[in-house]
Amino acid sequence: MLSLDPIYTILLIILLWFLLSAISAPFEALGWWAGWYGGEVEPTVDTPSAPVRRSPALNVSHYIVFLTGIAGAEQEVYLPREKEFLRRVADKVTGAVIVDDIFPYSVINRALTHQRFFAWFWRYTVRRKERGGWGGFLINFRNLFQVAVSADFRYGPMYNQGSTALILRSLKRYGYVVGSGIPVVLIGYSGGGQIALGSATYLKRQLKAPIYVIGLGGVMCSDVGLEHIEHLYYIRGRRDTVHLIGPIFFPGRWPMMSGSYWNQAKANGKITVIDMGQMRHNGPGGYLDDDSFTENGQSYLDTTVATIGGILGV
Repeated sequence: MLSLDPIYTILLIILLWFLLSAISAPFEALGWWAGWYGGEVEPTVDTPSAPVRRSPALNVSHYIVFLTGIAGAEQEVYLPREKEFLRRVADKVTGAVIVDDIFPYSVINRALTHQRFFAWFWRYTVRRKERGGWGGFLINFRNLFQVAVSADFRYGPMYNQGSTALILRSLKRYGYVVGSGIPVVLIGYSGGGQIALGSATYLKRQLKAPIYVIGLGGVMCSDVGLEHIEHLYYIRGRRDTVHLIGPIFFPGRWPMMSGSYWNQAKANGKITVIDMGQMRHNGPGGYLDDDSFTENGQSYLDTTVATIGGILGV
């Protein structure tokens, strides 16, 4: 009887999981597009009616939509560093409304840990991640495949229209009035950068308002959304290897592709690259680390917040 070494068995399981994840990645977006989910996004768990934080007619300068990185697994921002980041952004940009109830790796806003056939597995995976185990690896790769769907020329338009529906719904829940002209700023952390850029085309058509994208270590392809936004601010650290997925694996970002959306946007001055020094993508030394410091004594987190404040003119 054929027997496999335990190491090879584990590697085979990982390979099969990888292939299954890649094959099944577009299914949810296709199901949404086909109307299997009734065209409605899932309600946010435990927040049936998120409060309007400010009157949009009086004192709101921006609506800031945060799209979490590929480490996210819930509808609400739950990673401590991201929550603290958003709290400080809200303090810094006092006239802004922060929208933080979107899970960008599901076009129906369905968290990995809720209302899914494998929700039990993802709940276990999140627990393993929180204990410093392998769970983060699986979540990251699962979500990265959704980023690939958003960037795909076949499935991307469907996925990105689903993401737009999520963003539009949340904006309205937080008091945004369509036609008000209030600028919307999409902060896409990691893979959230591609989701932000992909949805920008359709969001612009719906809101008819200025749309700005901030890619925080953003993984982004050469997307048509670049033609519809006012500007892309590309924040990246020198020790961030994750954001390099974009310029390496998406041909439209290669310098030789001069006619691509990305290179045309660069030529037209619509992309500003902001060097964050020695920052990493996440964790210790990452953009949201409050325990690592620049040469002037400012924490990396405060430096990132100040950078975003500078972009927004505060």
